[in-house]
Parts: sequence; structure tokens; C-alpha cells
Amino acid sequence: MVSIQDVTFGYDSRVVLSHVSLDFPRGRLIAIMGSSGCGKTTLLRLIGGVVTPQSGRILFSGAAVDTSDRVALYALRRKMGMLFQFGALFTDLSVFDNVAFPLREHSDLAESMIRDIVLLKLDSVGLRGAAALGIAQISGGMARRVALARAVALDPEIIMYDEPFTGLDPISLGVTANLIRRLNDATGATSLIVSHDVEECFQICDYAYLMSAGRVIAHGTPEALKASEEPEVRQFIRGEPDGPVKFHYPAAPIARELGISA
Repeated sequence: MVSIQDVTFGYDSRVVLSHVSLDFPRGRLIAIMGSSGCGKTTLLRLIGGVVTPQSGRILFSGAAVDTSDRVALYALRRKMGMLFQFGALFTDLSVFDNVAFPLREHSDLAESMIRDIVLLKLDSVGLRGAAALGIAQISGGMARRVALARAVALDPEIIMYDEPFTGLDPISLGVTANLIRRLNDATGATSLIVSHDVEECFQICDYAYLMSAGRVIAHGTPEALKASEEPEVRQFIRGEPDGPVKFHYPAAPIARELGISA
């Protein structure tokens, strides 16, 4: 479905991704995991054509993602659904109108058809009864489910989830994880989850890539990654404080920065 081939990307002099290659088969639920700042969200931005790789290429259904061809890029984005990290709902619109927005923006469907689709999508996430409510009237967990209903409104071929479990209580987190798995199975879409939540991702994903410092350090099934004894993989999976991944971002010694002599 999506193939990332030897992609390098950075901002100014800072390299975010270095010669990264990943493949996402159709119909699979795949987790992209790693600590903050390792390039996970940047991968989603590259797939969506928000930014352009400095080298390498990205293929979607065999065709290159070309950010210079706006018409083709917008047509490609209609096949993608995106759940943003904090939902990105329109706070001045109702729950119903938030889910209806992509249908009104990107289709010529009659309003009666849009109504039926929106109610079906809201029902699939358990919120049909909240259709008339405002965003300020619902909880954070409910808002995340509204955003999920909006992400699948156009029946996309690929759904990308950017940190879908951030800030959720245990019940909402479990509900969201189960919804992601059920929607993937029901629609046959390819689902990509960017997250650092090991437990929830491993419960629902078919395959996972583990990233560190802009490169893929391991990939495989959840069972295979759990069994890995590679130090960097083990540190992340088990949440160990000591290991190859350091807490401090590289910097000069603090004494030198503060002008303190040894």
C-alpha cells in the first residue's frame, strides 16, 4: 500500500530521518514506535505530502507521492484519513458538522446522503446520540472518537493515527484502541499508528517498526520485538531508564555553559 524507500529528511541542518525504508501492506495495522523526536510524525507528514524528502521516494499504491503536482496530491489525500494527535476538531462546529466537514468539502453528495453517512460513522464510534452537541460539551475521550469518525468519513484506503492514546484515561484508551482495531478489520484499510504506548499498540497491531534517532532499529511482530535482547529495543519495550538511549540531549558540559571552572 505504502512504501518508503531510502528516505532522508531534515529541517535545516538537523537530520530527522536517515535512509529510512519501511513497507506497509494493504489491510494491516502497523505501529511506528519510538521515543519523542525520533521522526515518527515526520513519516506521516511525508506520506501525506506535507513535506518532501530530501532523498529517496515514497510510493502510494505504486505511484510516487509528488508534492509538486497539487492536483494529484489532493486526489491522493482523499484516499487518506488522519487522526491528529489532539483531535484538531473545529470547536465552533457541532459533533455532527465536524464529521460532515470532509464530506461537504470533498464530495458532491446530497445533504440527505451526508446525514446518513455521518450518523453511521458516529454510530460506529458509539456517539450517534451526541451528534447535536458542541465540542465543548463532550469529554476528551469522546472528542478523540469524534475525530476518529471524521478520519474515516470518506472511507480512506489508509488511516494514519498520530499518538491516538495521548491524554486518555484507561477506559477511553482501551475503547479507542479497540475501535482502531475494529475499524481496520471492518474497512480493510491500512492503518498506521504512531505511538510510544507499547502495551496498547502491541495488543492491537499486526506488525511494528521501532525507530530511534531517525532510523529503524528493529521491526517485526509484537511477539518478536518483546523477545528481542538487542539493548536499544529492550530498553524501549521494557521502559528501562538506563541504556543506549540517553535522557539528555547532546550538549556541552554544564560547567562550561555556566562559566564554572573545574
